[in-house]
Amino acid sequence: MSEDKAAESVEPAPAVPVSAPAPAEMNSIPNGKGHETGEETTAAAKTPAGDTTEQSEDPEANLAESQEFLSNMEDKKTTRFTDFEGKTSFGMSVFNLGNAIMGSGILGLSYAMANTGVVLFLVLLTVVAVLSSYSIHLLLKSSGIVGIRAYEQLGQRAFGTPGKMAAGIAITLQNIGAMSSYLYIVKYEFPLVIQAFLGVDKPSGEWYLNGNYLVIMVSISVILPLALMKQLGYLGYTSGFSLTCMVFFLISVIYKKFHTPCPFLDFTFNSTASVTAVTNDTGYNPACIPKMVNLNSQTAYTIPILAFAFVCHPEVLPIYTELKNPTKQRMQHVSNISIVVMYTMYFLAALFGYLTFYGEVESELLHTYSRLDPYDTLILCVRLAVLTAVTLTVPIVLFPVRRAIQQLFFPNKTFYWPRHIAIAVTLLTLINMLVIFAPNILGIFGIIGATSAPCLIFIFPAVFYIRIVPEEEEPMRSTPKILAACFAGIGFLFMIMSLSFILIDWTSGSSKASSGH
Repeated sequence: MSEDKAAESVEPAPAVPVSAPAPAEMNSIPNGKGHETGEETTAAAKTPAGDTTEQSEDPEANLAESQEFLSNMEDKKTTRFTDFEGKTSFGMSVFNLGNAIMGSGILGLSYAMANTGVVLFLVLLTVVAVLSSYSIHLLLKSSGIVGIRAYEQLGQRAFGTPGKMAAGIAITLQNIGAMSSYLYIVKYEFPLVIQAFLGVDKPSGEWYLNGNYLVIMVSISVILPLALMKQLGYLGYTSGFSLTCMVFFLISVIYKKFHTPCPFLDFTFNSTASVTAVTNDTGYNPACIPKMVNLNSQTAYTIPILAFAFVCHPEVLPIYTELKNPTKQRMQHVSNISIVVMYTMYFLAALFGYLTFYGEVESELLHTYSRLDPYDTLILCVRLAVLTAVTLTVPIVLFPVRRAIQQLFFPNKTFYWPRHIAIAVTLLTLINMLVIFAPNILGIFGIIGATSAPCLIFIFPAVFYIRIVPEEEEPMRSTPKILAACFAGIGFLFMIMSLSFILIDWTSGSSKASSGH
């Protein structure tokens, strides 16, 4: 392709009688990243080699032209490095990162609270939020030292090609698993919502109630156009709408708490069996008293759910790249605000969902509401809002996968629309095929998620930080590097726990362990 060969066809530029700028000036780029090999020669391609005679005859004209040439060359280098300047506002960046954090895992947090208790859940959620913020700090610190804003390139700088491959593969598998789970929700929930809205009790094979057709239609009409955007920043508006849908979900959960009796009447039994439950001497039903701390056989399963509730690390550096006026402190503020907002929404959704059903809450909160009334209009609207939110999250999650593929297979290529489109179409086609023809593959992705998520959240940021930060600045026995090493150890602990629980589930035939995304 022509843009790949531009640097090879350039002849040496003529010597000019002016002193060249210092190396620091030549390589400095406003967004803090160094340019790629061969970029400095592309701007010289427009200068014909045959003009050297005329330039040498007029020293003054030669001086003016050479200064203009060098100025234009610097401008072109800056533009060609990322093909755009960071233009995404602070607010849009918060929306994008918040949408990346907010996954379908919010539906399982009430179940997690029921098996840990309110106080223990709050403590665990707070610890995970702080650890996630610290993890992003490690990524941004490493990125700032070496001037790189690609997760895969940080891996290459720290451990060479093996580090780059490990980061790229982990991001690809983790995000493909997340996208598959989102489309899996669309495949099985969307037909039920349409069926309830239309009042169809017994479907007779209508195409609009076929989940396979619906997931393909949603992928082509909604996800693909958004995934073809050149910049992640353009998705700030859809991310804002997605978060609005989840706010509607949260408000509905709070509303339902005050309009649902305890114990609730199960629609499927159509009896008062639940209402006439045993009460104690004070008149209170023990089943309707929230537990502050609750330790049982299911408590350990909630730890991985909470540990992965703030998975957003593959998206951090791409969002940082497109941030307007990017600095480490500014991006850390974006991350902290996003985490605090999601932390608040997580806790409120878990709390009021738990206070509605107490010990009866299921691992998927919306299924519990269906036991009240499967045709409740508000809950149907909430289901539709959640479907919209997870659908609009898919393009956000797809961007880091495409970037990882480009880093692994096309590391020195400039932006090229056919390649950009082809990767998106191929990824969506693959994910649709997995969801339609191999729904059981989600069990395999559970294993992959339990392996890749701890790497991306805990292990990689810590070990990259230890390797990249020079010992002259922070010795190996300094407090920051000791903390980073302990952080990596926590990641290995979470990985072992998650894999153990999944294997126990497989052997017992249950499905209690899951991830936050």
